[in-house]
Amino acid sequence: MKRTKIYIITLLSAFALIGCSDFLDTYPEGGTITEEQKVAASEANPALLAADVAAMYANMIAYTGVLGSGYHNDFGYAAACLYMDCNGADMTSANIGYNWFGPNGSYADREYSSTRTFFMWSLFYKQIYSANIVLGSSDLETDDPTTRAFIGQALAVRAFDYMSLAQLHQFTYKGHEEKPCVPIVTEKTSPEEAGNNPRASVKDVYELVMSDLNMAVKYLKGYKRPDKGYIDQGVAYGLRARANLIMNNWAAAASDADSALIVSGAKPYTLAEVSKPAFADAGDKTVMWANMVTENNDIVTSGIINMPSHLCSFYTDGYVGVGAWRKINKPLYDKIRVDDIRKQWWLNEDETSVLVDKPVYDGWREVASSDADFGVYTNVKFGPYKGEAGLYNQVAAQDWFLMRAEEMIFIKAEGLANSGSTGAAKTLLEGFVNGNRMVSGSGYTAPSGAAELADEIWFQRRIELWGEGFSFYDIMRLKKPVTRVVDGVTSFPAAWQFNIEAEAPILLWLVPKAEIEANKGIKEEDNNEKVAPPKA
Repeated sequence: MKRTKIYIITLLSAFALIGCSDFLDTYPEGGTITEEQKVAASEANPALLAADVAAMYANMIAYTGVLGSGYHNDFGYAAACLYMDCNGADMTSANIGYNWFGPNGSYADREYSSTRTFFMWSLFYKQIYSANIVLGSSDLETDDPTTRAFIGQALAVRAFDYMSLAQLHQFTYKGHEEKPCVPIVTEKTSPEEAGNNPRASVKDVYELVMSDLNMAVKYLKGYKRPDKGYIDQGVAYGLRARANLIMNNWAAAASDADSALIVSGAKPYTLAEVSKPAFADAGDKTVMWANMVTENNDIVTSGIINMPSHLCSFYTDGYVGVGAWRKINKPLYDKIRVDDIRKQWWLNEDETSVLVDKPVYDGWREVASSDADFGVYTNVKFGPYKGEAGLYNQVAAQDWFLMRAEEMIFIKAEGLANSGSTGAAKTLLEGFVNGNRMVSGSGYTAPSGAAELADEIWFQRRIELWGEGFSFYDIMRLKKPVTRVVDGVTSFPAAWQFNIEAEAPILLWLVPKAEIEANKGIKEEDNNEKVAPPKA
């Protein structure tokens, strides 16, 4: 087994991951050791491999871990989610200097020499590097349950990363199976192969994703994780449900989503739980997997280089407090029923919401009477850290949800709707919305036709998962246009008031210039088409 020194330029910056894993490369006296000795050392002292696993997850909440100091849009996977949501049609923000995600709103991020292009490539390949370290230092035939759990997590993380890269750098699986996607690097890739590594096809990338997830489900059977920051079998099922959904394996997607819910025991938020700002604590029963953030994490102590600074409207010490509020686009807001509690996740035309009214939170300042000028359609979905301390708690240590029960319900419903079980899908969707989101407790009826029901599920995803990093993936997966302006109505700034056709070249992220310069297998002509940003 080989721990590959990956040539991909992103992974050459793996100095940030130095830890116990690097100790295994040499003896204290300086002599080299064999790959078999690395595996033996890891098995003799599982703490060494545990450190590699911890480093793998640490990538997801790294403080300026890709671009370095000075970049306030570099704080791990939550930043990538904001990149993508700002590319879409449902999240708006002001076109101002304090908005670090403005270039994502304008599509100025589709420049192959830009830091944003580099970030959206490097973030995932750095984590692939970390996963490959774990896999390359492990005996895949082991019966040791601890080592098997480490292997299963590394396989699942690698699948998550390749699935993310694939959805950004090529159009969706169905109909594009042979299109060039991204280079594949595993623990078995030699340095020579990594240095001359063409873009693999979409089909090949998803074959690796499915192979990794199939093994992960097996390796993680019976694993009891220390907290939700780690992947267990329920999460592995959830990731495979996502992959099957992308590949249009509808029945398999529904089955995996159901297994994910059963194994994890996760339950969707109740009506009461989302009748106040939430989505901040991984301890909530809906959460299946999350980036666990603590008060001493660098992204928190930085003050402003973190998710709440750019997304949580109550963290007024951050960029939201100087005008970079995240808001819902008016056409989507207008479509939400008034008796759906989720309409209250954003301020209405009077800049009020029952989520933050004084009668609901006695002693807390009302949004309308606060010092901050939130503005119409500003989100109040994402709550403060330790909400019991007050809405305006200025500690930016909220957890970032990566998977929750509601997503699995939607995947199951979509899988059923597209595999001939529209009745079951309709019942499932109605049960969730009426039981968990309708203020009246009933009255919501889903469409009966398969196509109409599938569109309704997408609409429900757009509302429920708003701001959580799913909207752009859904646009790509479903071959939808980016429709920001509907019959002349939009909340986007003037310069960003444009629509983009489905599968337009501008939607694809580019292979970064640094990768092309370092990887002999990818030439300029192998990149995605370079397209000028749209104009309003």
